[in-house]
Amino acid sequence: MEKWMVMAKRADFIEIGKKFGIDKVTARIIRNRDVIGDNDINMYINGGIDDLYDPKLLKDSDKLIDILTEKIKQKKKIRIIGDYDIDGVMSTYILLKALKRAGADVSCMIPDRIKDGYGLNVELINKAYDDKIDTIITCDNGIAAIDEIAHAKDLGMTMLVTDHHAVPYNEESGERIYIKSRADAIVNPHQADCDYPYKELCGAAVAWKVVILLYERLGISNEEAFEFIENAAFATVGDVMPLTGENRIIVKEGLKRIHHTKNIGMKALILQCGLEPENVESYHFGFVLGPCINATGRLDTARRALKLLCSGSEGEAALIASGLVALNDERKEMTRQGFELAISTIEENGYSDDKVLVIYLPDVHESIAGIIAGRVREKYNRPVFVLTKGEDGVKGSGRSIECYSMYEKMCECKDLFSKFGGHPMAAGLSLPEENVEEFRIRINDNSGLSDEDLVRKIMIDVPMPVDYVTMELINEFSILEPYGKDNSKPVFADRNLSVSRMWILGKNRNVLKLSLKSSQDLFYQAIYFGDVETFIKYMQENYGESMVKNAFEGKTNNIVLSIVYSPKINIFRETVSLQFEILYYK
Repeated sequence: MEKWMVMAKRADFIEIGKKFGIDKVTARIIRNRDVIGDNDINMYINGGIDDLYDPKLLKDSDKLIDILTEKIKQKKKIRIIGDYDIDGVMSTYILLKALKRAGADVSCMIPDRIKDGYGLNVELINKAYDDKIDTIITCDNGIAAIDEIAHAKDLGMTMLVTDHHAVPYNEESGERIYIKSRADAIVNPHQADCDYPYKELCGAAVAWKVVILLYERLGISNEEAFEFIENAAFATVGDVMPLTGENRIIVKEGLKRIHHTKNIGMKALILQCGLEPENVESYHFGFVLGPCINATGRLDTARRALKLLCSGSEGEAALIASGLVALNDERKEMTRQGFELAISTIEENGYSDDKVLVIYLPDVHESIAGIIAGRVREKYNRPVFVLTKGEDGVKGSGRSIECYSMYEKMCECKDLFSKFGGHPMAAGLSLPEENVEEFRIRINDNSGLSDEDLVRKIMIDVPMPVDYVTMELINEFSILEPYGKDNSKPVFADRNLSVSRMWILGKNRNVLKLSLKSSQDLFYQAIYFGDVETFIKYMQENYGESMVKNAFEGKTNNIVLSIVYSPKINIFRETVSLQFEILYYK
């Protein structure tokens, strides 16, 4: 089920357009992204490096730098402990490169997903202790490692935390009591008493902010610190952080850097994926390059991705990058099989009526549980947990929908887990196998979701006739980029478009091209990349097989469509034309 809804957020779009020199449609889209007031609109359109917030506003940042610089001066052994996903790899790289530049005696450890699990654990701390490590600094993890940090402190180690995950808490009489950590310094904007104005930084961005302060303290140029903004941008998109406020600037400025990247490994990965650095967009971070980084942590070891970023040889970098691309291809096939198994498990067990889907797939590789959960969520539009069987019990990953805070709901049944953590939109967990069914029952009993919550809502920016769209307007939309979470590509809707002709394209016959006639009797090219068979079946059921046959032959027919669309400029053999990508139809 889906429901088309027009965003009805109000403002004086004509006045905003005049003030900022933009079309009233563009002004309306910006308002739809909850950007209000001249200052915020200006920041959205024109925000740059100078508009980034001062890292000193992060709680404990000065304290962490005091400790870190003293440890560097004393030549104490420092170990970075990161994580095995995009954010963890990028934040580990940022700290490793920066601490080496600062003259630190530094090493790093990225946990093995299968052997170590997420973030800090006692074994990693004991290994650091055996290696005579004095100080551990975490990145993209550590905030929830209360017992592990206590163990490290008992061993006499200094513990520094840089993280962006939710601060763990206990609920007592309806009040959140945050659990205190024994870490020597914690830099995480989500701490209740942290005054940093923007809370949605990824782990790599937090690490980068720390590096800016470290370089400033040591007299290393600011320009060197800003070389890492491309890594922070990559991680921001890869970790699906909202592209609002400061994150938007980080990604915008990071893309400028990536277009001329000095990192040999990054350039090699871009080329191995069939791209040119100057053409990389935020989409490629999330759906082309990022999955190759993630694949190493899923199927092998994320240290390979880190080695790529640290590579000093083009030949070595090309070899590693090609290996990452091959691993990602293997991951894609495993994901396809796992997704099909998840769907059959839901249908065969009658889970499709559950408001929160908990799917136990014991034989699926635990590293792809989160991807499968995301695919299942897209199909059913409800929160999804995919659980797999590990060496020490059951492990799983969850992906949520906007109206359901996954982490908070997990806190309500945390007695079932041996370990858990995450965000409102995603989470990870471990639990004993005997608790799986109890988890499914309790998470559903306390879901708080209504049937209406589970209806997919298609949000339309503007109900706009295709006749209004011009190439100038599409070009103007570039000021809305980069696109991503909470700053999606603009979508529009038009009704009563007559189908003049249709073609099926692609070697797999998986693209539908249409010629549509507007209410102004003008013809436009449209394209649909979704399920072509279902689209054709829809038209046959509503207009008859003969009319669909006529449309394919360019003959008179009575097919009329309403569409949700995204406008594009199509360039084919030096011919430039408008093209409308159909996203939804009825």
